[in-house]
Amino acid sequence: MAKRKIIIDCDPGHDDIMAILMALAHPEELELLGLTTVAGNNHMRQVTENLLRTLTYLGRTDIPVSMGSDTALVLDPEPQDAHGITGLDGFDFPEPAFTPVKERAVEFMKNCILGSEDKVTIIALAPLTNVALLVLACPEVKAKIEQIILMGGSVYRGNMLARSEFNIYADPHAAEAVMRSGVPVVIAPLEVCDDCLISEDDIKRWEQTKKPAAQLCAGLMNFFAGYGRKRGWTQFTVFDLTTIMYLLYPERFEGFRSSCHVVLDGKYTRGMTVIDEDGNGHVYTLMKADRKYLNERFLEAIDRLDEGYPV
Repeated sequence: MAKRKIIIDCDPGHDDIMAILMALAHPEELELLGLTTVAGNNHMRQVTENLLRTLTYLGRTDIPVSMGSDTALVLDPEPQDAHGITGLDGFDFPEPAFTPVKERAVEFMKNCILGSEDKVTIIALAPLTNVALLVLACPEVKAKIEQIILMGGSVYRGNMLARSEFNIYADPHAAEAVMRSGVPVVIAPLEVCDDCLISEDDIKRWEQTKKPAAQLCAGLMNFFAGYGRKRGWTQFTVFDLTTIMYLLYPERFEGFRSSCHVVLDGKYTRGMTVIDEDGNGHVYTLMKADRKYLNERFLEAIDRLDEGYPV
């Protein structure tokens, strides 16, 4: 089977790193053309530093990293407390052993997509600023994008406002541009993220393993789980991981074809995703997944990385 070519646009971010680890654990299925960074969980330069440090730790300095936008299309960045001061608290990373490529994110993505014989999937784990700039400034790439799989939005809830999820709230204008682009979009909203979990037992298992990828997961997820522990939870949602899980195991998900309109402003509505079932829509909204199966596959992936494949 031919490898799927992917670009990951991210703002690491604890859950971003979990998604990246899942992709790296499947080199026989996924060809990671590069990673692009954007302001979201923290400012763009900080999340880029986080990514460089992570890849240095994993011994993957061969993967190109490109810096993107440090601000939303219209609005100012709003870094999130859940990821700590650095945006990736909880682990003692080495200093970066490499630097980003000279091309900025839009140019980098454009060259990767147009230079590929096969269509490319964009995995969007962050506010959609870079992706929107790409489809707006370089419409010629749209025919060569297989799909955009994004973590963002919600059908009936929110985590910033009552009906707004952070990635869409952070740059609603970019999200609306992506929804209107005509490129096939798969949305992993908050609802399906409930089925992508790690548990206290998983964290303890990683702590005891004493191997590089497991230790990374233990440190990062220990910090990230703090919010849930204060509320008595023993399982913790790993939002961004849902995107790679869907790419690898689409048969384990349920969803529906839809339209999606993004509310651009409003004290109570900024970033709200109005998702309506539409059999002719180019948006596919995920709603449920096989929770146990996904958890098992993630634990296996971390074990795989620690067997030296490819870390």
